[in-house]
Amino acid sequence: MFKGISKRWLINTFGVVSAIVVLLIIFISVAVHSLCYSTVENELLNQTKKLNDIFPNGISESAETFESRASAYATDFSDKDEMEVQILNASGRVITTSAGFGAETENIPDYVQAQSSENGFGRYKGRSDSGEKIMAVTTIIKSPQGTELGAVRYVTSLRKADAKVLIYTIIAIIVGLMIIAVVALSGYYFIRSIVRPVREMTETSRQIAQGDFTAKVDKMYDDEIGELSDSINEMAKELDANEKLKNDFISRVSHELRTPLTAIKGWAETMQYGVPDRVTLEKGMSVIVKESSRLTSLVEELLDFSKLQSGRLTMQMERMDILAEIDEAVYMLKERALSEGKHLLYDDPEEMPIIYGDKNRLKQVFLNVIDNALKYTPEGGMIGVQVYQDYKEHTIKVVVADNGCGIKAEDLPKVKDKFYKANQKINGSGIGLAVADEIIKMHKGSLDIESSPEVGTTVTITIPIYNEAAALDDDTQPLGGMNPPVQPPTP
Repeated sequence: MFKGISKRWLINTFGVVSAIVVLLIIFISVAVHSLCYSTVENELLNQTKKLNDIFPNGISESAETFESRASAYATDFSDKDEMEVQILNASGRVITTSAGFGAETENIPDYVQAQSSENGFGRYKGRSDSGEKIMAVTTIIKSPQGTELGAVRYVTSLRKADAKVLIYTIIAIIVGLMIIAVVALSGYYFIRSIVRPVREMTETSRQIAQGDFTAKVDKMYDDEIGELSDSINEMAKELDANEKLKNDFISRVSHELRTPLTAIKGWAETMQYGVPDRVTLEKGMSVIVKESSRLTSLVEELLDFSKLQSGRLTMQMERMDILAEIDEAVYMLKERALSEGKHLLYDDPEEMPIIYGDKNRLKQVFLNVIDNALKYTPEGGMIGVQVYQDYKEHTIKVVVADNGCGIKAEDLPKVKDKFYKANQKINGSGIGLAVADEIIKMHKGSLDIESSPEVGTTVTITIPIYNEAAALDDDTQPLGGMNPPVQPPTP
């Protein structure tokens, strides 16, 4: 229990609260002690002030007159229950008391102090000869001529004051312990409300790390802990979906690799056991070359995806003519379109502004997008490639539109995600668009897809126009140019 967050709370919060409570108890005890002792002392001083009325201007007669009047005062003293009055003669000996008992005659520090002080007053707080804790004040009584006649001493026990201090201290300790108990109890439930969910999250996270993506965290509170629970559950859900996509991807890639390898192996074995006729030989070699190219393309796509995942996909940026790469991509796939009975149309503009990009990577994107259009377009279908300049946005747009099977609305937002493949019937790894989208983003552009089932798909690639003047400040940031506008075609 007392480890981790609980230990830190115990040391920090509980420790600080306990220290504050202890300091408050000490402060209250000292304050009450000071107040009680001050009250006792004030009572003694108030009695001392009354001596001017009892012995006005001293006594002009003899010391015997003083002793007689002082003895009468002690005998009739009204506050006998609170304190004791002691009458001392000129030699410092106690001659009478209000209690009627003998009193100490040797240990009278306040009397000694009064004799040595200018105002004839002394005070003492300490122990009496009997060991009792007392407080005493002594006032010297003198004649008008300055002769010492004797002294009046007021003595009171501090037992009641100490008892009062003890009572208040005990009350302060009880209240302090109650405060500590309340803090400890509330802290226990608060820490428990954090530690229990955190431990459950830790256990669930451990299960997720071990591959159990069905593990879920129960949401106990609608606060930051609840938000963290939702995040972990959402993470498990996403990991589960990604795991399924990964497994589907591995299955698809295995199939994609196995199919051309089977064809290559089959024709190689056919040629191994005898040279076939020329027609068969040419057909076999054509299959081997075609399937080898297919394997090479797939391997390169996987390597690009690996670089993309590890952040090692780099661009060789330079000023370039985008039309040259589009022309080559269309040319490379034109023959395939004819062989599949599909119409690949390209509206070739005369001139386009210069852009800043990687020739090979952009051609890879164009090939991927046009290749996808060919895959999902049935025989007799049409694929159109158009290029135009958007003057308002200072960009060049490459539009590839087909009238193929289209993409369902629920699949459209995911088609650029890694491993995702909307149509499982068509060959493909499901990572081509993810790589293409990342390449276009690295060119500060965008790849947008619009589609309707059984109507067709339109892919729009947008790339900023190169501005040489602006590039002097940052030659890695393609900026808009000022070329005259060209009206966009209707795909």
